[in-house]
Amino acid sequence: MSSKTVKCDLLVIGSGAAGMAAALKAASEGHSVIVAEKSQWLGGTTAISGGWAWVPGNKQGVAQGDTRLEIETYIRALAKDCYKAEMVDTFLDEVPEAIDWLERDTDVEFVYPEMAPDYQMDAPGAKPSGRAISGKVVDARTLGENRLRLRPYLDTYTVFGYMPEVGPDIAQFLHANQSWKSFAYVSKKLLETWVETVLCRRSFDRTNGNSLMVRMVSSAAKLGIRMWTETPVTKILQSENGIVTGAVLAGVHAGTVEARLGVVIAAGGYSSDPALRAEYWGHDPHGDNHFTPTVGHDGDNVRLAAPLGGHVDTDVHEPAAWAPVTVFTGLRGQQRIFPHLRAFGLPGLIAVNRKGERFANESSSYHDFGVAMIQENAGQDETFGYIIADAKAMKKYGIGYAKPWPIPQGYFKKTGFLHKADTVEELAREIGVDVAGLKKTLTEFNTGAAKGEDPKFNRGSNWFHHFKGDMEHQPNPNLEPLDKGPYYAAKIEMGDLGAYSGLAVDRHSQVLDDDDQPIPGLFAAGSAAVSIFGGGYPGYGANIGPALVFGYTIGRDAEILASLRTESVESTVLEEV
Repeated sequence: MSSKTVKCDLLVIGSGAAGMAAALKAASEGHSVIVAEKSQWLGGTTAISGGWAWVPGNKQGVAQGDTRLEIETYIRALAKDCYKAEMVDTFLDEVPEAIDWLERDTDVEFVYPEMAPDYQMDAPGAKPSGRAISGKVVDARTLGENRLRLRPYLDTYTVFGYMPEVGPDIAQFLHANQSWKSFAYVSKKLLETWVETVLCRRSFDRTNGNSLMVRMVSSAAKLGIRMWTETPVTKILQSENGIVTGAVLAGVHAGTVEARLGVVIAAGGYSSDPALRAEYWGHDPHGDNHFTPTVGHDGDNVRLAAPLGGHVDTDVHEPAAWAPVTVFTGLRGQQRIFPHLRAFGLPGLIAVNRKGERFANESSSYHDFGVAMIQENAGQDETFGYIIADAKAMKKYGIGYAKPWPIPQGYFKKTGFLHKADTVEELAREIGVDVAGLKKTLTEFNTGAAKGEDPKFNRGSNWFHHFKGDMEHQPNPNLEPLDKGPYYAAKIEMGDLGAYSGLAVDRHSQVLDDDDQPIPGLFAAGSAAVSIFGGGYPGYGANIGPALVFGYTIGRDAEILASLRTESVESTVLEEV
């Protein structure tokens, strides 16, 4: 290990939304900041995400008449018995200031969509818009020499390299094989993407979470923040008084960092660590029944904080933000993962269990669907199901990663993503589900779907369901009979978008020890910290929203908290004298 010692005011571990928000605010206050990122890329999981932020109380929501009481009522309904009143209050108090500051004093720009429904529109206090915002498209050339340091998109989630945005953009892609106008729009986007990628290694226009991180990294460079990649943190250091004073780093910038104001753990959660999943997630007792598309969530938050008394807060009724995924093998033999965040809310697609039966509302959020999927497979060695589509739906929409007509299906079948059979019976036998069960399910579903109804699960009954579907499809944007062969299937297994049971923290994002006392100088935010929503998933950006807000408050308050620690230590010394 290098004996080099570097000094700064604040050391931030991780370069996603939480870490960069803390770094930006602290640097804007005149503090020197180092961001230590263990991977070769900046941006964390935020860079491959949808880039939405659920921040109720923002200027759009206020203008639309959204009230604090309605917001609290909604969060309380989702959090159930795990409602964290102090954390929710702090979050809602700080949203306006944090979002206004990001837009006013950094390069970050948000889009305030007309429609972005809360995920549980039938819950009290839910709203169809005014709470979720997204990052505005940006030209990555603003990053200069840092352009290729930013983490690329999750390639399985792009459309031939282009990442569509939720809303009007993705609607054009959805209808590219049905409308000449949409076809022209998509062709232009793809051509620009391909040309720029060939000539400059990566397309210039960045969308979704990538656009948010482009803007945050751009701001960080202007503020002189040192962003060190390939630099994992191996140990957090404390003084004799128990105050966190810095950390030991390995990799490219190996050595010791002395951090006057403290250390921020914003390195993601533990969803990639089989042992920690086995300890905290009931459906994965052996660490082999879960597949995550997150990056860098290796449990560093737990391992770094544990020697100082930091511990995982399990007071959440769901320990992660669930997301069903399809795991398949690329042509070069590598494991690939596709998260199904939208696909099976579309007309003509359903999800079934090993008995061939539907077990959940396919138009609910991926998190709520995941809850049902785990419950359905309770007691089984493997958590899985299948998305089923007929020829009409496959031609019109595809199944997630398996693109619709006119894209050939050979690749998707060869990799194991897609299964195909001429009849329902043949498909059931190929994928190993009960033949009679699947036939009965389709008969029942088709009867209601033809009328735009779903008596079993009430699919397609609210704005969020419709937003996930095809708004131009009638009589219901989410329902269409499956009655034309051949038939198709894609296996779904359990995945996540980040852990909800993270490090226990107080309202200042200070990590708590085993006695629930703050560890002075140690902070955690984002998926590294426990979710403030108690295991519920309120809407688009439920992970990034709190990450931005609490990252901001850490950067703002680090100096004040350090001053209070100094006064406390001096007072103790005087008393002893």
